[in-house]
Amino acid sequence: MPSLPRAILIDLDDTILVAFGPAQSQWQRVIGSYADHLTPLTPAAAIDAIMDRSRELWADPARHKHWRHRIGEARRRIVADAFAVLAAAGHPLPDRALCDEIADRYNALHDAELRCFPGAHDTLDRLKDLGVKLALITNGAAVPQRAKVVRFALEHRFDHIQIEGEHGFGKPEERAYTHAMEALGVSARETWMVGDNLEWEVAAPQRLGIHAIWHDGYGTGLPADCPVRPDRIIRRLSELLP
Repeated sequence: MPSLPRAILIDLDDTILVAFGPAQSQWQRVIGSYADHLTPLTPAAAIDAIMDRSRELWADPARHKHWRHRIGEARRRIVADAFAVLAAAGHPLPDRALCDEIADRYNALHDAELRCFPGAHDTLDRLKDLGVKLALITNGAAVPQRAKVVRFALEHRFDHIQIEGEHGFGKPEERAYTHAMEALGVSARETWMVGDNLEWEVAAPQRLGIHAIWHDGYGTGLPADCPVRPDRIIRRLSELLP
């Protein structure tokens, strides 16, 4: 294992926080609570349609960049589009008010169930004790992302906090990484990047000479035929410690 670097840049959602990994379970519970309103459509069909539309929206880089600053609206659109697809296949279409209510119920559940991965705080504290400079780099809108930083007591654990909505740029833009390194006073060869997104936290940092570590917090493994090759793969943040 390599010795610790001078600095580590760390992602927030699905790296420090358990965020989007439980999405399918959360949709199952939300749609299940509306089953009587959706008959004869089965909950399974509704969930499959919502998950398909969600993957389609978030997989497109341009749409991702646009909608990640409007998460609540994005989920309303996903639900409405999913039911529109089902209606085109002959299923009854719920009215828009019900679609919005389902999306808002999901948003509330998702927010309520946000939590830190086990050992995240202890790992960050130990890294600081060992003299490693830490920067939190997260994409998304300023208000909700800053609220997560405060809610999960992360402010004092980082030397630099960089939220896309506050700074005006985000991953995978080159300056998202160079700005953080400048703030910490380190070079690329002295820096690690840790995160769950293979483009934002692995491929893009590697192009700058940063040692890139993929956080596989849900144990999914690399996608088949994935062209990105992390310098290292970890399942827990505590694996960063010597």
